Amino acid sequence: MAEPGLTRPAAALIGCAAALTALGTAELLAGLLIPDGSPLLALGAVVIDASPAWLKDAAITLFGTADKIALFVVMGVVATALAAALGLLARTRRVIARLLVLGVGLGLAAAVVSRPEVGLVGIGWLPAVLPTVGGIVLGLLVLEGLVRRGARVAGAQPGSPPSSPSPPSPAVSSASAPRRRSVIGLAATAGVLGAAGIVAGRLGASVLHAGRRLRETITLPRPARRAPRPSGVGAGVAGMPGWATPNETFYRIDTALAPPDVDPRSWRLRIHGLVEREVTLDFDELLERDLVEAWVTLACVSNEIGGDLVGNAKWLGLPVRMLLAEAGPRNEADMVLSRSTDGFTASTPLAALTDERDALLAVGMNDEPLPTEHGFPARLVVPGLYGYVSATKWVVELEVTRFADATAYWTDRGWSARGPIKTASRIDVPRDDARVSPGQVTVGGTAWAQHRGIAAVEVQLDDGEWRTAELAAAGGIDTWRQFSLVLDDVAAGQHRLRVRATDGDGVTQTEEVSGTVPDGATGWHEVGFTAGG
Repeated sequence: MAEPGLTRPAAALIGCAAALTALGTAELLAGLLIPDGSPLLALGAVVIDASPAWLKDAAITLFGTADKIALFVVMGVVATALAAALGLLARTRRVIARLLVLGVGLGLAAAVVSRPEVGLVGIGWLPAVLPTVGGIVLGLLVLEGLVRRGARVAGAQPGSPPSSPSPPSPAVSSASAPRRRSVIGLAATAGVLGAAGIVAGRLGASVLHAGRRLRETITLPRPARRAPRPSGVGAGVAGMPGWATPNETFYRIDTALAPPDVDPRSWRLRIHGLVEREVTLDFDELLERDLVEAWVTLACVSNEIGGDLVGNAKWLGLPVRMLLAEAGPRNEADMVLSRSTDGFTASTPLAALTDERDALLAVGMNDEPLPTEHGFPARLVVPGLYGYVSATKWVVELEVTRFADATAYWTDRGWSARGPIKTASRIDVPRDDARVSPGQVTVGGTAWAQHRGIAAVEVQLDDGEWRTAELAAAGGIDTWRQFSLVLDDVAAGQHRLRVRATDGDGVTQTEEVSGTVPDGATGWHEVGFTAGG
């Protein structure tokens, strides 16, 4: 039965205010005290894990590295609609609304407890759910208080029969209007404070806790083997991206809604499974080892032809083969299942971690400690494999096993188990739909075939002959390679450019177009441009 004096818009606003209060309180408490107790991040992680592979791939294709922002927006829209509906329900069925609030609280608490990081960091489920409990209690109080206050706007007590259908007198309407505005103002204030709590909680989690703070105090050791930037690796074409990708623009694709905050003082890497002996390594011990530098290009399997989910950086780390040699893999092993502190897993062929390639347990990226979003304090970097089977961030465990006995996060969702990188190339200049002057047109681009290298790149204008591009110097077989080509006498009008690369084994990338699922996209990149006005 509707509470007198509480209109539907006001009830919906009260529901949103209560929801924001609950979330804001929980996020503020989590951000300041217990980062792994964030119900917002826990719910987002549950949504990500429950989403089918095709939906995740579509989100990455559509939004790229902004996929997590898009998820937050969708979650916000859905939460607003549900909160408004809860407010409307509280207007007529307050007991049911209370029970629903408690049910939502239990669901959020369950999401928090379900996260692997709660168990891995050892805080226990009770401390982890305290922010959620606090938020739900305060949100319920705001809902109850505002609904009751709104019910008294017309002078009736909550739970009384609805007022007479006869229109109120002008005096009653005049007297209740300020009180009604007061209720709306209180609801708006509670909502704003709740939203501020969410922001403050996220900011607090990013600056107050050990991982991010201690990262700033770490001085990386002098590498046992340096890797200075090679000379001549840039194509020298205006508008081209740099050969080395800065940390702040390096692509980020992972399953973590927010980067885990890992304290390097408590970080441990455990190597176990089909080994002769278990090995455990802490961060200080890792930094004392003979670390080496290597330039390695990483690529995401969700990168579309011509996409930018690829980057090249200088990594500092310990060769994984050295650690595995200490553990002594058994003869029957053929895979290493790496596990992140947030529960993500990747299946890496054992051979790729024990041969002579620069497969690293990395601690540095472009001459600084790993950024938090790129895996601090330690991550895996494995040349020649897509990141989903090799580049585990925030890594805490290496289980030596067999492909026949274990599966990983993405292979459970329909992707291939081994993920070797396919030869790819793209045109960076001119951009698609660009306008250039007729006559001489300079083409520039990038090609990669990690752990095989790039031997040749060819460019085709319209349906003409394939022309061999000039390759910049190679930075190694594990990095991308830039190229350029000057086209003379390009006529005015619309044109198309295509590109294809040949790897170090002499294999030219296929023209056949395929999507990213299950093991990476194929096809030739094309751009269209207009010469002249």
